[in-house]
Amino acid sequence: MSGREVDLQAANRRTIRRLLWVVAGMFGFVFALVPLYDVFCDITGLNGKTADGPAEAVMVEPDLSRTVTVEFVASVNENMPWDFRPTRVRMQVHPGKMYRTSFVARNRTGQTMVGQAIPSVTPGLAATHFRKTECFCFTEQKFEPGEERDMPLLFMVDPALPEEIEEVTLAYTFFDKNKLLN
Repeated sequence: MSGREVDLQAANRRTIRRLLWVVAGMFGFVFALVPLYDVFCDITGLNGKTADGPAEAVMVEPDLSRTVTVEFVASVNENMPWDFRPTRVRMQVHPGKMYRTSFVARNRTGQTMVGQAIPSVTPGLAATHFRKTECFCFTEQKFEPGEERDMPLLFMVDPALPEEIEEVTLAYTFFDKNKLLN
């Protein structure tokens, strides 16, 4: 073997080692994405997940000296042929006091559809302080062709919500349950 072939083999081995380090680094980065995403969501308040089921109805003393603005946002997943909206876009609430509002959904198709509403609260820190005792999001919703329905929401903002949070947004996105399963 000539010196030039030896140099070429050494260069090839260095390139392979570097590529293996790049692959290992990419694997480590992908592995770290989930906790990094959670940290990002905590910092920005994105993807504020609420409890999957009803909160326990507990009696607490309402904080009548404090008001929190709650905004309600409704959307449907892309290509879902439903109308979906809150009956009230904004409410002023006292932490610790139970409130009732509702959302209206309508199936615009000529076929029976099953939907599931997925909630999100922003800022993310407020999600653990937003207590729903009754919500259409706890179960899937079956709508007949053309059916329109008023769906209630009973909620309370926990008095332990940090003082600096003066506004909370509760957003729902309705998904076609059949497309979620596919």
